[in-house]
Amino acid sequence: MATTGGSGTRVKAARRPEVRLAALEPYTEGELEPDGDYDGLEFREADLAGQDGGGARFMDCALRACALDETRLTRARFLDSVLSAPRGVGTDLSEATLRDVELLDARLGGVQLHGGALERVLIRGGKIDYLNLRGARLRDVVFENCVLVEPDFGGATLERVSFPGCVLKGADLAGANLTDVDLREAASLEIARGVERLAGAVISTGQLLDLAGVLAGALGIRVEE
Repeated sequence: MATTGGSGTRVKAARRPEVRLAALEPYTEGELEPDGDYDGLEFREADLAGQDGGGARFMDCALRACALDETRLTRARFLDSVLSAPRGVGTDLSEATLRDVELLDARLGGVQLHGGALERVLIRGGKIDYLNLRGARLRDVVFENCVLVEPDFGGATLERVSFPGCVLKGADLAGANLTDVDLREAASLEIARGVERLAGAVISTGQLLDLAGVLAGALGIRVEE
């Protein structure tokens, strides 16, 4: 599937995840374990704050309204899973893998996802402050109707990524590589660093006018009246 930009350029659209969870068993085993294996489980309103699930695998799981303050999930794998209404500050998902995942109505701050791999992921609704995606690889990722405050895409690779209805405040694109990134439907687009890395993205005419000053500065153009 592709969409057409204003110049007629074809933009490949992101493929969305198709998560279909069967009947799930409630999780009743206490705290997470490093390198644990969780399959077909529902974590409902679980307080996972401060727990260590580094290297764990979550397959066909649902995490609903869970507290994730300072939860350690480094190199964890989330496959064919749904995370709805998670909340917390300082969740560590560095080098984690998210494939065929829906993240819905999140209220998170300071999430560490640097070095992560996201493929066929939908992030819809909610607000995420200071999302660290430095050096991450994003392919077929949709950010939809969410607020991203100072997201850090520094050095990340984005392919077929879109932001319909999103508010992006102070995004950092320094060193990022973009391919088929569609920003046209973002409700608000503010780029703090790396505006010159927008090659490979498509923006609207209105967004181009809004970014004119930042683009001129990045190109060393002095604008005077």
